[in-house]
Amino acid sequence: MGIFTHVVVGTNDVEAGRKFYDAVLDTMGLKRVMNFDAASLWSTGAADSDLFMITKPGNGAPATFANGGTISFAAPSRAAVHKFHEVALAHGGKDEGAPGPRSFTPTAYAAYVRDLDGNKICCYCFAPA
Repeated sequence: MGIFTHVVVGTNDVEAGRKFYDAVLDTMGLKRVMNFDAASLWSTGAADSDLFMITKPGNGAPATFANGGTISFAAPSRAAVHKFHEVALAHGGKDEGAPGPRSFTPTAYAAYVRDLDGNKICCYCFAPA
């Protein structure tokens, strides 16, 4: 796995975003692999493929560049997720989601923070507990 688990950009119109990215990402062999009510995922389809996602921002505000956008880093362990969160807060980051399980897959374990400029970053570990 690379250093990213997924890259997310915000959208104000999920259906229009799906059509746009279906066309654009098809040029690179990427296909839509999953839909949620307010989001969609694209990948190569390979089990270890990085993911690209569009979503309506979780805070309900309009999508702008970086609102709804998240950069996610791959964590080697759940302990590393905790360390990521702890160190980010110690260096001036703001909590956006404490370390813990995430409901979209059985082994998803993550933490979210905002950096000093307000960018949302997170890390995910998908290893079993």
